[in-house]
Amino acid sequence: MPAGELPALAAQLGDWSARARYGGNPAHKKNPGDFGLRPPAAPREGKTLCDDAEVFTRAEAQQLLTDGIQRGLISVQRRNGWPQNVWAVAANGVELEAMLENPDLGTYHGYPLQAADPLRADVQLRWGRQ
Repeated sequence: MPAGELPALAAQLGDWSARARYGGNPAHKKNPGDFGLRPPAAPREGKTLCDDAEVFTRAEAQQLLTDGIQRGLISVQRRNGWPQNVWAVAANGVELEAMLENPDLGTYHGYPLQAADPLRADVQLRWGRQ
């Protein structure tokens, strides 16, 4: 990336991280925590659970989303100006992906990456560099 683009990217990351919000999705929760989801928890077969990453509060999820954006772990795909995906690593080392669910508001929901997802190693590597 040309050096002149770095300040613009840093400013964009700062803007996104300040405005993005974590909404949550009951399909990825066994324990509803304080997410205020309706239904409170509705884990679906085949869905990874946030419980496995030990993310039980909205504040933790929000911080991981913010940190992922600030570290630049975002997809190149955009929807209404927002990154489609953001990646982070939970305190217990589980790799997470957040997906944009409301491109008008910048609201995301997240989940652990599947065990066989090759992206896990890249997320760990990039997270560790920051």
